[in-house]
Amino acid sequence: MGEDGGAFAKTLQPVSLEARMKSAYLDYAMSVIVGRALPDARDGLKPVHRRTLFAMHESGNDYNKPYKKSARIVGDVLGKYHPHGGEAVYDALVRLAQDFSMREMLVDGQGNFGSVDGDNPAAMRYTEVRMAKIAHALLADIDKETVDFIPNYDGAETEPQVLPARFPNLLVNGSAGIAVGMATNIPPHNLGEAADAALALLQNPDADADELLKVMPAPDFPTGGLISGLGGVREAYRTGRGRVVMRAKTHFESLTKTSKKQQEQQELTPGSGGGRQAIIIDELPYQVNKASLIARIAELARDKKIEGVSDLRDESDRSGVRVVIELRRGENAEIVLNNLFKETQMQDNFPINMVALVDGAPRLVGLAELLSCFLRHRREVVVRRARYELRKARARAHLLEGFSVAAFNIDEIINLIKSAPSPADAEESLTARPWKAGAAAEILARLPNPEDAAPENADKSRGLKDDGYWFSRTQAKAILDMRLARLTALERDKIAADYAAAADEITARLALLASPEKINGVIAEELREIKKEYAAPRRSEIADFDNSALEIENLIAEEDMMVTFSHRGYVKRQAVSDYRTQRRGGRGKQAAGTREDDFISRLFVASTHDYLLLFTNLGRVYCKKVYHLPEASRTGRGSPVVRLLNLQENETVQTVLPVNNFDGERSVVFATALGMVKRTKLSDFAKIRGNGIIAINLKEGDRVINAALADEGGTVLLFSNTGKVIRFSVDKNLREIGRTGRGVRGMKLKESEHVVSMLSVAESESHNSILIAADTGRGKRTSAVEFPTKGRGGMGVIGLQLKNKNKDASVIGAVLAGEKDHLMLITDGGVLVRFEMEQIRKMGRNTQGNSLIRLDEGSRLAGMARIAEDENGEE
Repeated sequence: MGEDGGAFAKTLQPVSLEARMKSAYLDYAMSVIVGRALPDARDGLKPVHRRTLFAMHESGNDYNKPYKKSARIVGDVLGKYHPHGGEAVYDALVRLAQDFSMREMLVDGQGNFGSVDGDNPAAMRYTEVRMAKIAHALLADIDKETVDFIPNYDGAETEPQVLPARFPNLLVNGSAGIAVGMATNIPPHNLGEAADAALALLQNPDADADELLKVMPAPDFPTGGLISGLGGVREAYRTGRGRVVMRAKTHFESLTKTSKKQQEQQELTPGSGGGRQAIIIDELPYQVNKASLIARIAELARDKKIEGVSDLRDESDRSGVRVVIELRRGENAEIVLNNLFKETQMQDNFPINMVALVDGAPRLVGLAELLSCFLRHRREVVVRRARYELRKARARAHLLEGFSVAAFNIDEIINLIKSAPSPADAEESLTARPWKAGAAAEILARLPNPEDAAPENADKSRGLKDDGYWFSRTQAKAILDMRLARLTALERDKIAADYAAAADEITARLALLASPEKINGVIAEELREIKKEYAAPRRSEIADFDNSALEIENLIAEEDMMVTFSHRGYVKRQAVSDYRTQRRGGRGKQAAGTREDDFISRLFVASTHDYLLLFTNLGRVYCKKVYHLPEASRTGRGSPVVRLLNLQENETVQTVLPVNNFDGERSVVFATALGMVKRTKLSDFAKIRGNGIIAINLKEGDRVINAALADEGGTVLLFSNTGKVIRFSVDKNLREIGRTGRGVRGMKLKESEHVVSMLSVAESESHNSILIAADTGRGKRTSAVEFPTKGRGGMGVIGLQLKNKNKDASVIGAVLAGEKDHLMLITDGGVLVRFEMEQIRKMGRNTQGNSLIRLDEGSRLAGMARIAEDENGEE
């Protein structure tokens, strides 16, 4: 008891805290699910959007009327229907007016409503709005009792439970929301395609997602872009869950004038060439913030995670998006673009989770079920509208029927009214006797059942009877209220015509309500009208490839490339066809421009689609595709290799091995300067991280000098700088060990000796010749069979004699080639000469050889490579 004697409670009931919390939480969860976060499958709107549009409709904020302040609309919504935060309502209103958020905007906004850069809209007191024309299609016939109205939050107003919605808005504009324990994320679609899908399901109710995909193949985002692959879309349309892979739409522009030959090369290999290129972003993936995307690209370019970007700027304006990404000279635009797709939101995923309210409960729905919900709703709307119009037509026909009878008996009725002491007496006199029916009888005879024209709850004792026509109370009052002008002959004819039209309308509405086929026909016709008036072409282009299978090789022509590495670490590629065959001993052609303190140290030929295993002096290996290398002109230096690889401190690329694939039982044999050799399965190098992996553990002071593919039954030859050669069997003398192994001794060396080259010779190549060259430009060709196969670890035999005038000579390497093979030699000054192997006379093992190239004073031979030919003599 309180001090005032009152009781705090009449009864006390024990309540479980756990049960009460569970009940309260479930009530809250359902309130969020149904009242805020999830759209209705019928009109595709959340409550806040539905209330906003209805408030605009109620205030006459139509598309063809002046704009109204956003604050006024927000105030109406808050005060009448949606008692939540004003900013939440304004945010919902803003989204309906954003052309980058809505595929078909439902609100026509005037002012700043935000941007694709993530800019906030202006405050609601500064912006103005009105309904977009298409929004009227969502509200059409709402005043014809087509949907149920429910009390608002305080019972002072009523609001629609759902809008009539003449088109599948949930598909057209999509929806996103996070509820309690569930979420929805439905992408926007093209209005015309969505209408076609609804028409297809209307025609064939058993149609599944695969059939509907034929007319609505994918989402259509307001920002355009590319949709790569449809596998995830099909899954989403079937099950309700999936994903869409989106890409920015781009094109390439040339920034510098290019030669005719470079233009031809760019046509053959899009995005490549010697001239400067720019990547232009024309359209963005849906919901990608442009400003954030540009900042991300700039960050990646600054951190060298994306190579080749020289400038970045935003040239977007009111006409559309235009982001310019300028590339350095010689950079492959296709490769840079692919890296942008990989590292930025220029390629993004849209996760589809089609959760909507079906019969008031959340449900995961596929495309067919979602459209079925819309069509069921449309059937109900059409039926309710027909019933409403039938009721109105009957009421109107009832009055016109009375007017028609009155017009036929006009003189007698006028006299009756004149003689009546009061209106009540006149009304009583009109209903107390039958009257001649006149034209009304003919019109009623046209109806299948004359009683169909009677309004609801009509007195059956009234109307056309055998003794004449009996006026009802309603008709009598209307006759007494009728203006005198309607008694003219012209007006009497109009009454008869209007009555006949009303009777025809009753007949049509009755026929419609009795025929499900006609109801479907009305739905179909309205969908076609919506499509004709509002449908626009698709904005998002559907790519004809599956993103999971996309490879850059499909965009780059396969051809042999000359790959060069300079002593200072510059790398480039150029087409082998740039060089013409020359005679042995010629002056050669300038192959690459170099600095005074730089020279070409490595040269080889590989296909653009080959992998490059790059072994470094520290025993690590990196992997790159040949097309990843920058393409440069014949006299260009290329680009530093450090831009391609994440090299460690004091690490340099020592040798490069082109590989077609990592399949089969092949292995890699590589050697070190101190004579160590190792054999490792090629498949161990199939997955190499961006910062490389260990290929061999080296002794202190040792370095990797070469690597080659070793086939079963083949042999390995090691060549020292003093001209010694050792040959041993791969199978018998080298067992396969893991990547991190140190290897075994391959050649015993003196203190001043080191290994300069290694060759792997297969059994099928044993008839070929080995060309050994010294830095003095002299060399010789010797048959491979002249080098005896012995066990590993020996000092070897003489392969090239370096005596007399060649005392300061040093062997630079060796190559294995057939009679018809072409060879290339390159000097440290960048001069290149090409000739056929058969131009060099065969000599014995222990000889000094001939001059292979005339060297300028102070110049040295730096490298050589073989170019194989097929049976037709084509490279």
